Amino acid sequence: MRIGLFTDTFYPRINGVATSVLMLKNNFEAMGHEVLVVTTTDPEAPFIENNIIRIPSIPFQTQRLGLIAGFKLRRKIKSFGLDIIHTHSEYTLGILGINMAKKLKIPHVHTMHTVWEYYTEHIVRIELLEPAARMAARTYTAFICNKADKVIVPTSKVNDLLDSYGVKKEISVIPTGIELDKFDAANSTTKQLDDIREELGIKPDDKVLLNIGRIEKEKSIDGLLTSLQNYLLSHPNVKLVFVGDGTARRDLEKLAADLGVDKQVIFTGLRPWDKINLYYRIGDVFVGASISETQGLTYTEAMASGLPVIAKEDRCLDDVLTHGENGYLFTDTESLVWAIDKLLADDEMRKNFAEKAVASSAKFSSRAYAENVLALYGSLDSNT
Repeated sequence: MRIGLFTDTFYPRINGVATSVLMLKNNFEAMGHEVLVVTTTDPEAPFIENNIIRIPSIPFQTQRLGLIAGFKLRRKIKSFGLDIIHTHSEYTLGILGINMAKKLKIPHVHTMHTVWEYYTEHIVRIELLEPAARMAARTYTAFICNKADKVIVPTSKVNDLLDSYGVKKEISVIPTGIELDKFDAANSTTKQLDDIREELGIKPDDKVLLNIGRIEKEKSIDGLLTSLQNYLLSHPNVKLVFVGDGTARRDLEKLAADLGVDKQVIFTGLRPWDKINLYYRIGDVFVGASISETQGLTYTEAMASGLPVIAKEDRCLDDVLTHGENGYLFTDTESLVWAIDKLLADDEMRKNFAEKAVASSAKFSSRAYAENVLALYGSLDSNT
């Protein structure tokens, strides 16, 4: 099968969409299929790439935004002889994928990775316009999804949202997988982890609360800092480490200073994706407060790395986190602090939770993800 994956964000960008598309490409090819990725140019991309077409693009926020694909690029895409197109963007590359599928008269599948109504504040800076912007995001999302033959979402939470938007096409819930082997303990050494902890100023007897991902307002990191102010001040051996970067980082660093916890709060900035498994393993507990996730892949990656997870209650975690077994859900400052204190104070409990976290992550393998997506492709009529 010749499969076209269209995405505005791809390796070497580090985010959930880029990772998802890369996993599909690698697994499809391992199964004997041919894969063409159509994505954006990136100054950090390898000079030589196999079966990857990059559309001219410009920086946008912390990502890239594709421009219009010219005739030569479209002809190059056509020459690949695609059997199906799978879009992973609602913007330039998603629209290109829609048009190419129509022109080539082949099936088109769309994955809805991002709930855009959660992100309108990045574009609309006037609070009074927020309701209108959110409504526009819902309408536009429904428009794009209804152009596809079938739609994939990672969780039932997103399924229900799309139903409320007025999406009429068949929706399949297929959780995005992860490369489980990457996060296995065997892929790190004690020296590697000790070196990272020393570089970040983490002492051998410090406990580490970890968060990995984009540093953006919708991740609710400000609330996490505020909620943990008193706990951190009364537990000087606890460090709160954020691995990643984003537009909110500077404001959050200032907030940590204003709260008097900047000596215990560490922002590492971006770290290479091929070493991200090492950063998961420097933590004792993974902590997150975002309710804007469609699935929350970092939670699954943390579990695969052997970290119990403490996360704000959200439907995207329904099939991921089991309260009291591989982590805890919290709803307010009191339940957050209670959960952290319980896990950090009891090494045996934390070890037990860690073992269950690893076991519960097994169902999210990248191979299973790719096989489920292929099964959906197979259900489509090639003459759609």
